[in-house]
Amino acid sequence: MAQSNFIDYVKICSRSGHGGAGSAHLHRDKRTAMGGPDGGDGGRGGHIILRGNAQLWTLLHLQYRKHVIAENGQGGGPSHSTGAQGKDDVLEVPLGTIARNAETGEFMCEITEDGQEIILTPGGRGGLGNAHFKSPTNQTPRYAQPGEPGIEEWVILELKLLADVGLVGFPNAGKSTLLSVVSAAKPKIANYAFTTLEPNLGVVAYRDYRSFVMADIPGIIEGASEGKGLGLRFLRHIERNSMLLFMISCDSPDIAEEYKILVNELETYNPELLDKKRILAITKTDMIDDELEAEMRETLPKDVPAVFISSMTQKNITQLKDMIWSALNS
Repeated sequence: MAQSNFIDYVKICSRSGHGGAGSAHLHRDKRTAMGGPDGGDGGRGGHIILRGNAQLWTLLHLQYRKHVIAENGQGGGPSHSTGAQGKDDVLEVPLGTIARNAETGEFMCEITEDGQEIILTPGGRGGLGNAHFKSPTNQTPRYAQPGEPGIEEWVILELKLLADVGLVGFPNAGKSTLLSVVSAAKPKIANYAFTTLEPNLGVVAYRDYRSFVMADIPGIIEGASEGKGLGLRFLRHIERNSMLLFMISCDSPDIAEEYKILVNELETYNPELLDKKRILAITKTDMIDDELEAEMRETLPKDVPAVFISSMTQKNITQLKDMIWSALNS
C-alpha cells in the first residue's frame, strides 16, 4: 500500500545559530600609536522561524528534514565593525500548525494566518565589543563578550485542520459522499469501514457567491479516545472546526445511542469540543419512506437540531446548507 501524502505530525531538531563574539581590538594606524578600544559587536545567530503558507495543507515537505540548523553569527571587527548576522532558516507550514516542545509537551506557538511569522527557536545574541567597556578608570579594556550560544531543542509540529464545519460520524455514515456532492472534493468512497484514512477538505458554495469550508474527518468508533480504530490521530482535527455536523445513517439500530457515543468520545478526548455548535444529519434517507422517517424523528435527541438528508437524491441538501450557514453566523 502506497504511503499517504497527508502528513500531520513531524518531529524535528531545531538548532538556532550561535551569536558572534565581540572584538577586543585596539585602534592602531600610522598616526595613532596607542588608540582606544574600537572592537565591534558580534552578529546575532540565525533564528528558526515558522511562516504560515495558505498553499500548503500537509507537513509532507518536512517529514524527512529531521535537523533544521540556522547559521552562526560572525564575530565583530575593528573600527566598530559589527559582525554579520547568521541567516535565518524559515520553515513554511500550513495554517493550523502548532508547535510543542517534544520533551515537556509545552505549547510553543500556533500559525493561523497566511504570511504570519513566529520565531520558533531564537538565535544567540552577539557579544559586545570592547568599545562598550571603556571608562575613565579603564581606558583600554582588552576583553569583549563572547556570543550567546544558540538553542538546540526537539520540537513537534502538529497540524490541526482549519475548517468551518467538521463531519463527525461512524465509518460508512456517508460523510465522504456528502462532501463529494456539496463541493469539488473527490474523497475515496467505498462500501466498507474506514474508507477515509485521512481528512479531506472541500469548499462548499452557498448563496450569493458565499462559501464555507467543510472537513471530512475519518470515522470514529466507540473507544477512539482510548486509541481504538484510528484512535486519537484524527480527533485533533475536530478541535479547529467552528461547528460539528454529526452524521448517522438512517439504518442505524439506535440513532440516539450512536449520537450519545460520538458525543462521549469527543468529551473524553477534549471536553471543550462540546461547546461547539452541533447539527445532526440523518443520512441515506433515500432508503426509507416518509412514514418511517416520521417515526424515526420522534426518537431523535432533543438537544440538537436535526435534518434528514440523502446525498444520492439531493434531499434536503439545500436545507442543510442553510442550517450550517445560520449556525456559523449566529
